[in-house]
Amino acid sequence: MACLIAAPTSGSGKTLLSLALAALARRRGQSIQTFKVGPDFLDPQLLARVSGRSCRNLDPLLCGEAWVHRCFEGYGSQAELALVEGVMGLFDGRGPSSAGSSAAVAVQLQLPVVLVVEASRQAGSVAALVRGFRDHDPAVAMAGVVLNGVSTPRHQALLAEALASIAVPLLGVLPRHESLCLPSRHLGLLPAHELLDLDERLEGWAALAEQHLDLERLWPLLEAPPPPAAGTVDPIRWCLQPGRHDLESQAASATDPAPEAPHGRAPVPVAMASDGAFHFRYPEALELLEAVGLQVRLWSPLADEPLPSGTQALILPGGYPELHAAELAACRRSLGALRAAAAAGLPIYAECGGLLLLGSHLEDPVGAGHAMAGVLPFRARRGPLDLGYREASARGDGLLVRRGERLRGHEFHRWELRDAGGAPLAAPGGQAGAGETALKPLWELEGWGSPRRLEGWGTPRLHASWLHLHWAGCPALPARLAAAARAQQSMPSSGRRWARL
Repeated sequence: MACLIAAPTSGSGKTLLSLALAALARRRGQSIQTFKVGPDFLDPQLLARVSGRSCRNLDPLLCGEAWVHRCFEGYGSQAELALVEGVMGLFDGRGPSSAGSSAAVAVQLQLPVVLVVEASRQAGSVAALVRGFRDHDPAVAMAGVVLNGVSTPRHQALLAEALASIAVPLLGVLPRHESLCLPSRHLGLLPAHELLDLDERLEGWAALAEQHLDLERLWPLLEAPPPPAAGTVDPIRWCLQPGRHDLESQAASATDPAPEAPHGRAPVPVAMASDGAFHFRYPEALELLEAVGLQVRLWSPLADEPLPSGTQALILPGGYPELHAAELAACRRSLGALRAAAAAGLPIYAECGGLLLLGSHLEDPVGAGHAMAGVLPFRARRGPLDLGYREASARGDGLLVRRGERLRGHEFHRWELRDAGGAPLAAPGGQAGAGETALKPLWELEGWGSPRRLEGWGTPRLHASWLHLHWAGCPALPARLAAAARAQQSMPSSGRRWARL
């Protein structure tokens, strides 16, 4: 029943093997559902593009083990084949533990592991490496090894004999080839929409898989999971069921109204930024928003578009606004619409890259500053890496969270915030740039290797934070956003009228 593709370290070739198998499945006319362990946006974009289906993240830390099981079974059974791409090294989880790791997901779902080893500088030592990963946790079942970076037939023979000495099957090799080089930048691989030659790469990946992988043994490992029992609700409907508290850090929703959209009521329009600068979102976010009665309309700040007519809430996901800072600064209609929306009290949810758009200035990668929306009182510049799971404790009642609630999210960025004078911002707060609302810290964050600190901005109409949340793990949030949107008078469609608000 499917398999999990893992590796000793990041950069070993997990994504390449996953893409090659998905491309070959499409060439053979078979449907394949892909999954990705952990909090990742970029690999899933590529896997979704290749497979033709939304790639689903399996993250027990963000969403709970019950969601992981239902997501894998519910979506995986809808295709002929399925595969799960792991995250980082096989046993790498939260902090130094294996919690939330690829190994933890493999054990939970009882998936055999295909280990991808970058072997370009190894010979007999590969046996010691693979033996260590095979024997580290007896609960993890290893199906075999795929070797990456094999340069010559002699090199392959050496490696194959080393694996045979420890009775581990060799399931194929990936040679050095230009089509197997995926470009990347500071947060990971290039997004799928920036790979202009992706269609040509697909054909090359499929051909390499047919030529170099042991498909007689690998292909049966891609068998999709069986369908869930009759009467089982789909994952999104299950996620929204009242009283679902399988995740210890999930926002408590016992006092919230039922999240299902009222019958007979028209969907409420909300705008979601979506373009080359803002594209870090999980597919469940849109599905959950629609399930609670919202009509998501995609909006491109980079195209200098006005907000869609009738917008009653605004969502600003993460992405790469810093790479488009000069273009965004020139988009006066988009930035003006955002300022007017904030001044009018439109509910706004922003995370990571979306947070950067709300500041006064954003530096691009070469250090040049560019004016942003000016809704929040900070200037952003490149800084040290902030990476890892975070426990968030809400400081007060806000747009989406309630005082004392604890949620779990993931932080991943290389930016630091400074005040108007250029000094590091000690704590969020102050006055909103586009209105008179007092801004307060949203919550306290803490995580392994990350001291407790105040973070984010929160008001009854604004939720802005570095923290990426997976709403399948906190479904009270989209329901609360829907309630706030329904209570909001929509913005006028004329930019001229907005300027007078």
